[in-house]
Amino acid sequence: MQRRLWSVLGNGQRLDGGAMFGNAPRALWSRWCAPDERNRIPLACRALLVLEESGRRLLFETGIGAFFPPDLRARYGVEEAGHVLLANLERCGARAEDIDVVVLSHLHFDHAGGLLDEHRAGAPLRLVFPRAAFVVSERALQRARAPHQRDRASFIPELADLLERSGRLEVVAGEHAAALGRDYRLHFSDGHTPGMMLAEVPGADGPLVFAGDLVPGRAWLHAPITMGYDRCAELVVDEKEKLLGDLLARGGRLFFTHDPQVAAARVLRDARGAFAAGECWESLDGETA
Repeated sequence: MQRRLWSVLGNGQRLDGGAMFGNAPRALWSRWCAPDERNRIPLACRALLVLEESGRRLLFETGIGAFFPPDLRARYGVEEAGHVLLANLERCGARAEDIDVVVLSHLHFDHAGGLLDEHRAGAPLRLVFPRAAFVVSERALQRARAPHQRDRASFIPELADLLERSGRLEVVAGEHAAALGRDYRLHFSDGHTPGMMLAEVPGADGPLVFAGDLVPGRAWLHAPITMGYDRCAELVVDEKEKLLGDLLARGGRLFFTHDPQVAAARVLRDARGAFAAGECWESLDGETA
């Protein structure tokens, strides 16, 4: 089956660099990503749009969206008030009502907030993809319903109920989802948050894996680098080693949701034997997979 791929930017944000590079000193991480005067670094919230030859449209993640009221938008460094993802999807020829499947790696607000309409004072939260099936892992849904106090602020309390009430939610426990079909493989990771689901899109030039928060961008390809937001840093390192080794053996690529400059990169080992980014794509603009 032939597919076309687009990287689709949503609302950008800025978060504390020390939190994003939890075990790395500022002297190191600031060389990779320069902070502003408030110690924040720019982060993309990038989705992947896949158009199958049948005409079916799949959207992998939705970014942070514009559901926050102004005070929370400022707190979490969200840079635009409008729903940027929806506008950029239309530039790729896809309206919200055209999306058939939305795949969510996990339900943290910077990955699932784009499911919701932009903030309107006094209005209830509302899903914006009226036809789409929603795919989320069983453990990610459980975590969203019963978060630990350490990560409670990362979830949207109403979202799990909204997804279930839609009647279009598929909860996945294995490596394939019915809404996607067996061509798409799902990898699972627990180090950042329980049940994070990393979708693999097949291609003639090797597989493309949506890296979620296991590898948010090129800087995190270096296996020992973890985030302060990760629930278990050592597990993150082990999971990265496993996934990156597998992709290296198969000539695969990673799709980055948070890298501010690059959408995808091929995995390689550098002269020191560490994982690194090889060929990079600043964006995917309808390329054939």
